[in-house]
Amino acid sequence: MGPTAESRIQGLIPRSNIESIRSELSTLFELVQIRREGEIFPSLEYEEIEPEIKLLPIHNASISLEGFMRIHRASTLVNALIYFFDKREEDFPLLHELTSQCYYTKEITDAIERVFDRSGAVRDDASDALLDIRNSIRSVRKQINRNFDREMRRLQKANVLGETRETFLNERRVLTILSQHKRKIEGTVVGSSKTGSLTYIEPQVNVPLNNELELLLDDERKEIFRILQVLRKELLEHIGLISSYQQLLTEFDFINAKSKLALKTEGYLPQISDERTIELIDAYHPILRSNNDAQKKPTIAQKVSMDTFSRMLVISGPNAGGKSITLKSIGLLQVMLQCGLLVPVHENSVMCVFQKILSDIGDNQSIANELSTYSYRLKRMNTFLEVANRNTLLLLDEFGTGSDPDLGGALAETIFEWLYNKKCFGVITTHYANIKLKADQLRNAVNGCMLFNAETLDPLYVFSSGQPGSSFTFEVAEINGIPKEIIEEAKQKLDDRKVKMDRLLTELQKEKNYLNKLNKEHIEAQALAESRRVEFEEKRSEYEGKLKSFRSSAESNNKWIQLGKKMQGFVDRYALRSKKKTINDPLMEDIRTFLAREKSKIEEEKVKTRKEKQQTIKKNHVKKQVTPQKDPYRRDKIKVGSRVKLISTRQTGQVEDMSGENVIVTFGFARMKVTKDKLMWVE
Repeated sequence: MGPTAESRIQGLIPRSNIESIRSELSTLFELVQIRREGEIFPSLEYEEIEPEIKLLPIHNASISLEGFMRIHRASTLVNALIYFFDKREEDFPLLHELTSQCYYTKEITDAIERVFDRSGAVRDDASDALLDIRNSIRSVRKQINRNFDREMRRLQKANVLGETRETFLNERRVLTILSQHKRKIEGTVVGSSKTGSLTYIEPQVNVPLNNELELLLDDERKEIFRILQVLRKELLEHIGLISSYQQLLTEFDFINAKSKLALKTEGYLPQISDERTIELIDAYHPILRSNNDAQKKPTIAQKVSMDTFSRMLVISGPNAGGKSITLKSIGLLQVMLQCGLLVPVHENSVMCVFQKILSDIGDNQSIANELSTYSYRLKRMNTFLEVANRNTLLLLDEFGTGSDPDLGGALAETIFEWLYNKKCFGVITTHYANIKLKADQLRNAVNGCMLFNAETLDPLYVFSSGQPGSSFTFEVAEINGIPKEIIEEAKQKLDDRKVKMDRLLTELQKEKNYLNKLNKEHIEAQALAESRRVEFEEKRSEYEGKLKSFRSSAESNNKWIQLGKKMQGFVDRYALRSKKKTINDPLMEDIRTFLAREKSKIEEEKVKTRKEKQQTIKKNHVKKQVTPQKDPYRRDKIKVGSRVKLISTRQTGQVEDMSGENVIVTFGFARMKVTKDKLMWVE
C-alpha cells in the first residue's frame, strides 16, 4: 500500500452522506467480487509517481532512471486495468467508470522503451552518439585490460608482485607491488597498504588510456542527460494523462486495501435503507472473530433488528454473557459502514446511516480532571441530551451504574425517557429492573437479553429480543460457593416483588431455553422427516417407473406371443406336398385378412396418440386461474383481546395492545412486544 492510500486509510472517519457511502461501498464490493470469483486481475503493486509529475515541467530537471521506470510501470498497469474493464463494463460498471478518466495508449511506454532496456538501464542505441561513445569505452577498456595483463605477467616472473597481485583503487585497475621494488616499476603510485609493505601502481602504459576512459565516461554521462531531457520533454506532452495515472492508481490502491480487509473479515455489502432500520443477520464483531479463529474457538453470530417501532433496545442479563460485545458489535459495524468498509454480516442484512454515533462505553475515570466514573458519565449524558436527535445512534454500556442503586436508577430511568423522547436510536445494556420495565412500557422501546444455560449458568452468547434477562445474582453467588444462609438472608433484605420478578425472569428464560430446544429439535425432526419423505417419494417414483416398464414389457411380450401363436397356426395349416395348387388359397386369404386387421389397429393407435398429444399441448397453453392463498395463521383476525400463539414456541397469550405490525402480548405474568408475522390467531 502506497503512502497516499495509507494516509487515507488512517484518516477514515464516519460520514453521513448516504449516496456517497452507497457509491463507495458498491465500488468496493465490485473489487471484492472480482477477488472472490478468482478473476485474473492485474497486480496493483506499484510505486507512486507524484515526484516525477512535479519534475516533468521543470526545465533541465533531472529525473532518475528509476523515476522513468516508475512512469513506465504506471502506464503499463493502467493499460492493463483499462483492458480488463473494457470487456466487463456491465459486470463492474463503477470500477469501469473509474478507469474512464484515462485512456489506453502505448505512446508513453514505447517512448520509455526506446531509451531503457528491461533491466532499467539506458540502451546503447538510445542515440547514435551514445552508441559511438560506448563502443569507444569498450575498446579502451579492452586495451587497458590487455596492457595490464601483459605487465602483470612480466612482473610476476620478476617476483616483485605481492600475493594479491592486483586491486582496484578509484575504479582503476592497479598492480600490487612489494614496496622494496616500487622504484623499479614505471607508472603512477596511487596508494599503499596500511603496513606500507605494498605499493599500488598504475602501469605507465595505461595512464593515458585511463585518462581517455574518464573523458569518455564524462561524455557518456552528458549524452545520457541529453537523452533523458529529450524523453522528459516527450513525456511532458502527456503530463495530464500521467497525472491521471497517479489519481487512478492511488484510488485503486485505497480500494484494494479495503478489499483485503473485507476478504479477511468476510465482509459483505448489506442493503442500505433510506429508512431508519437495522436488521443484522449473522453479524460478527470482526476483532472478536479474528481472536477466536486464532484460538480455534467458535464465534456465535448475532441477529439484531431495530426500526422506528423498536428503536431503543435495552439488553440485560448476567455479567460475562455478551451484552457489551453485542452492543460493541452493533456500534463497530455501523462505524465501519459509514467509513466505507464492508461489514461481516449476511448479505441480506439491512442497515441505515446516522448523522451522529454517540457512545459511553467502559470506565472513563480521570485523575487529571478529578472526575469519577459516575461524574464523567453524567457529563456525557448531559452532552447526549443536548445533541441527540432522530438521526442519532446511542451506545450506552452499563447504563446508570456508578451511584446509589435506587437514586442512580431513578435518575437513569428519567434520562432514558428523555433520550427516548429525542426520537433517537439506542442500544443500552443495564442491570436496572426499572429500566427494563420502562422499556417494556414505552411503545417504541424493546427489551432483549443474552441467553444463558439456566442449569449450569454457562453463557450461550446468543442475543434474544422480546424479553428482559435475569441477572442470576443469587444463582451465580451460589455456584461460586456463597453459603445458602447468606443468600437467603440477602433475599430477605429485598422487596418481595423484586425477588419474585427476578425469579420470574429466571423461570421465563429457563422456559424459553427449553422451548427453543424443543423448537430446534422439532425443526430438525421436520427436516429429517421431509428428507425421508423426499427419499420415499423418489424411491416410489422409481419403483412405479420400473413397474410400469415391467407391465409395458409384459403387455408387449404377450402381444408378440399371441402373434407368434397366430403365425404358428398359419404355418401348421400350410400344405407343402399337396398336388392341388389351390389348397393353400383359403389360408393365404386368412393371412391377408389378419395382416389388414393388425395394420388397421396400428393406424388407429397412431391417430389416438396424436390426438392425446394435441390435447396435452392445448392444456399447457390454457392459463390456470390463480387464486390468492389464504393466510393459514389468520393474522387478519388478530385484534386487541384476541388469543394468539407464538409460532416459534407455541406459547398462548392475549393481545393487550397493537400499533401497526407491532403487537404487545401478555403471556401469564410476562408482557412481550412482537411483530404480527410471528403470531397465529387462536380465538
